[in-house]
Amino acid sequence: MNAETGKTALITGASSGIGQELAKLFAKDGYNLVLVARSDDKLDRLGEVFKNNYGTEQVTVIGKDLSSEDAAQDVYNQVKAKGITVDVLVNDAGVGLYGLFATDTDWEREKAMIHLNVLTLTQMTKLFLYDMLARNEGKILNLASLLSITPSPLMAVYAGTKAYVYNFTQSLANELKDTNVSITALLPNATDTDFFNKAGAENTKVTDEVQDPVMVAKAGYDALMAGKSKIVPGGLKNKSYEVMAYVAPQEALASLMRNKMEQKPDPKAEEESSTIAWGIGIGIAVLAGVALGLAYANTNALDRARYRYKAKSFGDSISDTLSSVFDNVVDSVVDAYKTTKAKAGAVINESEEELEEEVVA
Repeated sequence: MNAETGKTALITGASSGIGQELAKLFAKDGYNLVLVARSDDKLDRLGEVFKNNYGTEQVTVIGKDLSSEDAAQDVYNQVKAKGITVDVLVNDAGVGLYGLFATDTDWEREKAMIHLNVLTLTQMTKLFLYDMLARNEGKILNLASLLSITPSPLMAVYAGTKAYVYNFTQSLANELKDTNVSITALLPNATDTDFFNKAGAENTKVTDEVQDPVMVAKAGYDALMAGKSKIVPGGLKNKSYEVMAYVAPQEALASLMRNKMEQKPDPKAEEESSTIAWGIGIGIAVLAGVALGLAYANTNALDRARYRYKAKSFGDSISDTLSSVFDNVVDSVVDAYKTTKAKAGAVINESEEELEEEVVA
């Protein structure tokens, strides 16, 4: 497309995932690139791909661990020393960490995460924003998350850092509203990148519903170019999560997110549990049927009617109790019981009709 030849975009975390997809979009639109990540080699190869595929004129690679002290200042100094003007800043680099905060996670890793996700992003924004305002032109994209607006047990510190990113970005959006500089927060849901593997959360339930990083990057890119203050990619489903985050009780949201972040059940254990559940359900149904049949056969017509009423009430009570106790554990038991109860009800109804005929006779 080459619509922005001569302009430069700086992207952190550009070696993979959303950052790489964003870099590709800038390359397609004719931007020169400054790519920042830990791996120089990977960025060099990526730069060659952009030059060959999109005709990118200038790709500058800066290998840097952005979780280190004053990393942002060093990146800024290198860019200035090369005489590069950054027209667009993308703060994509970030990491997560999975586990119970009190007992599972390591403080040194959490400290590095806070430094990368919060301190480096803030300092990068401050340094490059100052120059943008001096020119009264520029754009910034900060990678937040849907977890920015909801509690997230088992990733508590990560969610806290993203809440900061979102709040920080929206505050600056207001400060910049009378300028030609804009800032955008990108709030994706779980995305199909290496994030969960690096965070130690690769076997969590949420990984079954990850989104395409190409789609996420395109939504963020379009929102950035349009000067929007935020974007939630992924259509109506993720928009509904956003609305729910604003209106639902925090306790309920925390419970929902805890469930999503829990480990997937072991398939073998789940199959054994299901088999046992079916056995229990069938056993209950058989014993109840035998007991009801014996009691019913050995009573007179009047007592039968009375027992039928009590049995029906007792059956309803059992149904309510089972549903409460086994709701999220043995759904198969409940289903089996309801099926059996329906069949038993049909038998009882037929018996009632026979009894009515006997009384009438």
